[in-house]
Amino acid sequence: MSETDPAVVEALVSNHRRFLDFLERRTGDRARAEDLLQSAFVRALEKGGGIRTGESSVAWFYRLLRNALVDQHRADAARGRALEGRADRGLEDEGEDEEARLHGEVCRCVVDLLPTLKAEYAELIRSVDLEGEPVQSAARELGITPNHASVRLHRARKALLKRVQRSCGTCAAHGCLDCSCGEPRPCRDFEV
Repeated sequence: MSETDPAVVEALVSNHRRFLDFLERRTGDRARAEDLLQSAFVRALEKGGGIRTGESSVAWFYRLLRNALVDQHRADAARGRALEGRADRGLEDEGEDEEARLHGEVCRCVVDLLPTLKAEYAELIRSVDLEGEPVQSAARELGITPNHASVRLHRARKALLKRVQRSCGTCAAHGCLDCSCGEPRPCRDFEV
């Protein structure tokens, strides 16, 4: 492990509150946000001398936090699929309505394909469409105008739709109402 620049450590520590607030808004749980932040700090310190100083270290750390959130979301989704599998094998869940089940199936493909998009597109779709954050709030966090965020979101959705159609085939063309693709296949085209 190489030694971390003290200026980087200072930049990360001085932004602790902002990082924690960022995570708490996305997780809705203070304890979970603190756990994610602690893990991210450990990863940052393990990275050591590879981190640039100043503002770029803060931007890099936000990317690290976003990746941690994605990893957490994937782990939660995997746990959810495991529970669904148990329910399908004989344990009926009477409280789950058909619309919620369908939404879960559609979101599985979408979430798995998000990393194939530009990072700014994936982040906007994740925060607005999957987490329900208002476009104005997402724009503020990204440092862009709400109008720019709306245009970017439109482009991101269009790019994601192309990925889903390529990956899932005919079920996507018919609105994913009869999704039979199972796991999405990797997209080979990454044009936007």
